[in-house]
Amino acid sequence: GGLILFAIFSLVMDVFKIGYYSSFYSCLSAIKIIYPIVQAIFVVVQTYFLWMSAKDCVHVHLNVTRCGLMLTLTTNLAVWMSAVTDESVHKAHSKLKKNMTEEIFRWLMRGNLPVAGMRSSSAGECNCNSQICQIFKNGYFWLYPFNIEYSLFASAMVYVMWKNVGRFIDHHSHHIHRLKFRLFRRTFFVGIMLGLITLVSGLGVLILYEVQVNSSTESSKKSQALTMYYIFNIVCLGLMSLVCIGGSVIYRFDKRDMDRHKNPTRTLDVALLMGAALGQYAISYYSIVAIVASTPRDVISALNLTYALLMIAQHTFQNIFIIEGLHRQPP
Repeated sequence: GGLILFAIFSLVMDVFKIGYYSSFYSCLSAIKIIYPIVQAIFVVVQTYFLWMSAKDCVHVHLNVTRCGLMLTLTTNLAVWMSAVTDESVHKAHSKLKKNMTEEIFRWLMRGNLPVAGMRSSSAGECNCNSQICQIFKNGYFWLYPFNIEYSLFASAMVYVMWKNVGRFIDHHSHHIHRLKFRLFRRTFFVGIMLGLITLVSGLGVLILYEVQVNSSTESSKKSQALTMYYIFNIVCLGLMSLVCIGGSVIYRFDKRDMDRHKNPTRTLDVALLMGAALGQYAISYYSIVAIVASTPRDVISALNLTYALLMIAQHTFQNIFIIEGLHRQPP
């Protein structure tokens, strides 16, 4: 279901890209228009393949199957890298336009920094002035995150299929357990309500922060926005850390045994969980180094330091809690 959701948005992004690049047919290489068409075909074929075959454990033509799956995996990673690079280039150009005068920007675009994929002699003619062109341009850049997530989602599923090639499953060692969702019993309802309140509050704080920082010219209002942003996140991270510690303590009183069987899906989940946390660890580490080395130290710096430390603690406790839960046998 998640794969299909991201696939639909990826197809919409390809349609927007085709419409945008078609506006510059005279000064674009043909590959810029062909690429989103081929990518849309790839998304459709791969989504259908994964929908029909994701649960298969292949036992014939093992080497050919492994080769094909690994080729599909590397293709998804290449598409992911291309999307991340394209989005980064777009943000760099937007930053350049915002911070430089129009004359210097034109000089750089025409002379030294031609727009990617455009012929330098015709770069000045490739102006997106019509309203439809602007809609296509803004639309497909807003949809890039869905395409990035689709590539990662598909890569994970293909990797699990690759691990399952030739695998024999012992059906007697696994118990079938159907989750029964009770909305108003125990604490499920309380947890859902607290989660929704936190989500809505976080969106509100983020919107206020973006509006005040980008629109206000007074440094006092920007400081207030930063203070509000950091205090809200510090409170949320502190509560999340306490909840994860409490969950890990509860696991100590759980009578269920640990599941030690080989499970490619669970192994991938743990690897992705730890790998994704490394990026946040690095950001927090560099933030701590920058805060300690900077002068003068004010309230914002103290809040930023607290936020970075809590981010490391929260990811650590959360990963421990999730990994322990993944290795628990069903009741």
